[in-house]
Amino acid sequence: MKTELLYKEMSYKIIGACMEVHKELGKGFSEIIYGDALEIEFQENNINYSREKHFNINYKNNMLPHHYYADFVINDTIVLEIKAISELTSSHVKQTLNYLAASKLRLGLL
Repeated sequence: MKTELLYKEMSYKIIGACMEVHKELGKGFSEIIYGDALEIEFQENNINYSREKHFNINYKNNMLPHHYYADFVINDTIVLEIKAISELTSSHVKQTLNYLAASKLRLGLL
């Protein structure tokens, strides 16, 4: 069974932008610095994005007073969470899955 990737072309563009930032800056900076650099890459590559977009969280038909803030939302379809760490953990994956649930989007890149 062949599985087709969601938003394949845009995902490759996003990952390419992330790799370019990593190539230029290397490691050791905070997430906000990598985010600033990613904004430049997105602009230079005509990638439509929102930064620190907030999503409401509903609990039993009550809107919670705090929001989830996505690092980036690309084309209103892809959540991009950036991490300035040496390796991802299962909690980062779970966090991203929760963000997808809150945003009602279908693809998250971490």
